[in-house]
Amino acid sequence: NLTYTEKLYLQSNKLTGPIPPELGNMTRLHYLELNDNQLSGHIPPELGKLTDLFDLNLAYNNLEGPIPENLSSCVNLNSLNVYGNWLNGSIPRAFEKLESMTYLNLSSNNLKGPIPIELSKIGNLDTLDISVNKISGPIPSSIGDLEHLLKLNLSNNYLVGPTPAEFGNLRSVMEIDLSSNHLSGSIPQELGLLQNLMSLKLERNNLSGDIISLSNCFSLAILNVSYNNLYGDIPTVNNFSRFPPDSFIGNPGLCGYWLNSPCHATQSSQRASISKAAILGIAVGALFILLMILVAACRPHNPPASLDGCENKPVSDPSPKLVILHMNMALHVYEDIMRMTENLSEKYIIGYGASSTVYKCVLKNCKPVAIKRLYSHYPQSLKEFETELETVGSIKHRNLVGLQGYSLSPYGNLLFYDYMENGSLWDLLHGPSKKKKLDWDSRLRIALGAAQGLAYLHHDCSPRIIHRDVKSSNILLDKDFEAHLTDFGIARSLCVSKTHTSTYVMGTIGYIDPEYARTSRLNEKSDVYSYGIVLLELLTGRKAVDNESNLHQLVSFPNVICFIHLFATCFLFKVTFG
Repeated sequence: NLTYTEKLYLQSNKLTGPIPPELGNMTRLHYLELNDNQLSGHIPPELGKLTDLFDLNLAYNNLEGPIPENLSSCVNLNSLNVYGNWLNGSIPRAFEKLESMTYLNLSSNNLKGPIPIELSKIGNLDTLDISVNKISGPIPSSIGDLEHLLKLNLSNNYLVGPTPAEFGNLRSVMEIDLSSNHLSGSIPQELGLLQNLMSLKLERNNLSGDIISLSNCFSLAILNVSYNNLYGDIPTVNNFSRFPPDSFIGNPGLCGYWLNSPCHATQSSQRASISKAAILGIAVGALFILLMILVAACRPHNPPASLDGCENKPVSDPSPKLVILHMNMALHVYEDIMRMTENLSEKYIIGYGASSTVYKCVLKNCKPVAIKRLYSHYPQSLKEFETELETVGSIKHRNLVGLQGYSLSPYGNLLFYDYMENGSLWDLLHGPSKKKKLDWDSRLRIALGAAQGLAYLHHDCSPRIIHRDVKSSNILLDKDFEAHLTDFGIARSLCVSKTHTSTYVMGTIGYIDPEYARTSRLNEKSDVYSYGIVLLELLTGRKAVDNESNLHQLVSFPNVICFIHLFATCFLFKVTFG
């Protein structure tokens, strides 16, 4: 009888029994959230009458039977989530009518049959997850037509055939998971064109060929190609230097530094193919060269005098220059830092990031600094990068991590920051040690500190600075658990190629503003969206991204300001009443 109701939220209760078909009479309904219950039976076809429905969430129930074709009549449907049920049958081909759909999660059911090529006609789709089902057949090449796709998860199915080269057209995609299937053939060279790709999982397939082209994916932070039939050298350039050996194991033909298996340039088959005539020619040539060397060695040799009459001395490269931006590092030179850290020995490592390894160094004055060693190559525009570093070094605020100095050279790019005794907020919330349990008063203080630092960057710096990567691991805590934002002001210069600045999306999966990911147009609102995700982490204790759900599903940007007000209210309530 609630025919005028627009939102019905019944999630996270203990509701049982079937979904009433009468819900189809609520024709003005926009949001129907029935997830996290114990509902059973079939999805009623009558829900197809809800033509104004925007969000339908039936995840985490005990629903069974097929997905009704009638749902394709919900032409305004933006999000459909049926994760974690017992649904069977095939994926409805009629879903092609859902042109407004951006989020489709059919994961963890018993769906069978092929992936319908009709899914590629949902042009606005940014998330497609049909993992952990019984889907079979090849991957349709038309999936490459989904130009707005950000996340593609087809893992844990029975897919066969090659990985479509058309995936190279997914220029916005950030996450691809094709693991645990029966895919064969080589990894398409076109995947190297995906400059926004942050996570690629291809493990446990039957893939062959090399992985050289993946070294061109400059944003790649997560890679797993283990347990395939890949061969060749494992690259050591770009982000490949930070992937663990587990990313490559189970490929007998792969070799290189990470697997402690040296690559041999000459294979036995190649040696066997050399003719006797070629061997004879090589032997004669080698004998002639040896004879020439002996003649030269027997001739008297007088080195030419130097121009100034002095004895020639070997010329060594000058040591990298250490630029000091803070008095704390005064009287230090590059050699001092190398000596104190034993040439950046592993025992001084205190953390890893998407773009760097972080070391702790105690200076001559007994004060510690954090040294960030960048993975990226020597900056192409060194002068521009130095200008940005000088600007960042001049920024002083109690909630921002200060840059104390830097050293740029082909030997390694080092940035010296204030040392934060209590690590990152991410470590405190999700890390294995969880050294200190955060009370609600501390969480509120951390949230306010991070907000004040971000507001200073947006409104009080000249020029204004967009952080680009606000996340819990970029919020560091000092000895008093005061929050400090780090990694601001230099993200643009860490792009490897200037040719990609118009399409290169910077940030971390789970925190990126979907509008920014879709359009590549960045402003302060993108930082605010990411900050909203951090607030959700603080309030719920959940990670931004896990195997079951993502926090960004709980907040959309039009509501993010309202959410921040709600967050503050919840915090005040918890602080006041425990």
